[in-house]
Amino acid sequence: MVPAPVVAPQPPYAVLKPPATPPQPGLPPAAASGGPVKVAVLLPLSGPNAELGKAMLEAAQLALFTTGGDRLTLVPRDTTGTPNGAADAAKAVIAEGAKLILGPLIADEAVAVRPVAQAAGVNVIAFATKTEVAGGNIFLMGFLPRQEVAREVSFAHQQGLSRFAALAPNSPYGHLMGDSLREIAASEGASVGRVEYFDPRLPDVAAAIKRLLSSVAAKAAAGPEAALPPAGGAPFDALLLPEGGERLKQIAEQLRAAGIDASQTRLLGSGLWDDPSIVADPALAGGWFAASPPEARRDFASRYQSAYGHAAPRLASLAFDAAALAAVLAKSDTPDLFSAAAIQNPNGFTGVDGLFRFGPNGLVQRGLAVLEVDPGGDKVVSPAPQNFQNLAY
Repeated sequence: MVPAPVVAPQPPYAVLKPPATPPQPGLPPAAASGGPVKVAVLLPLSGPNAELGKAMLEAAQLALFTTGGDRLTLVPRDTTGTPNGAADAAKAVIAEGAKLILGPLIADEAVAVRPVAQAAGVNVIAFATKTEVAGGNIFLMGFLPRQEVAREVSFAHQQGLSRFAALAPNSPYGHLMGDSLREIAASEGASVGRVEYFDPRLPDVAAAIKRLLSSVAAKAAAGPEAALPPAGGAPFDALLLPEGGERLKQIAEQLRAAGIDASQTRLLGSGLWDDPSIVADPALAGGWFAASPPEARRDFASRYQSAYGHAAPRLASLAFDAAALAAVLAKSDTPDLFSAAAIQNPNGFTGVDGLFRFGPNGLVQRGLAVLEVDPGGDKVVSPAPQNFQNLAY
């Protein structure tokens, strides 16, 4: 059955309230008590990721002010950035009566929290991205790389691009992106000439670029004449480049020096491209990447800056949307406010990172836009969907 479309939200911060469910027989409505509802926020408030953890906690607090979550009480705890610290934090907040856990930040911490929360019948909305962690009482709120690849490759193929390649770091993330490209391109009826991995510890990737170009050219030359590139062009018309920051800029310059002309080869990015520092890089101009629709997030960033006097890190919006979702669910008339059924409402929700919902496997599904790098600011070339109908990725 196709889920009903999501009702248009009130911009910029409305997280949609799912339809009310009648109370179960024999159980009083949760709203009848009128008492506060405790929701835990487990984040690294000390250790290497303390700065990010504190910013995400600020974003969660901002969500309550913005959404009017007056019934909800956030109970923050420091995970210290370690599995043991996360497990201890989960035990402490459950002992204090927390009915839902937001966080922790990384997969190993979520794994440590799972049995503690499961024994207490408490669901967890974690910010991790390692998909193996999801399921049971763990729901992953983090941005999932495979969905980004699916969105941009599908769009690129619709625009007539059919010969893909990738240059990725030799890391679990890089291999995930490379494997996703092969799988999704095949499902779209496109081809992947080569996925070349470079050692992220090396200061230069010129050797990997040379291997990429020579191997794809050799493969194309061995195939049908139609597979050959135009004279002087690259042997692919789209190149996935899942890297970020200064390394991304360096690679883009080296690609251009090697003859990868942006007029013939479209660069495709990842969530790491969702970074204002790369906008002005001419070597990346015209590249496409999938990301949350930018309008509401820009407004969130402005309000966060005004409230706290510093810029919000990219992941802060996850904590905002998770806390806003908890605030909305806390207003429900259901006896079990944070049940799996409530969290997995098929109509989804809308937050500052756009449309999202949780599937039966515990993974978040997002309505992503495709953005193009432009010196005047990233521009939307394919808007995010307004509902989950026909959303395949």
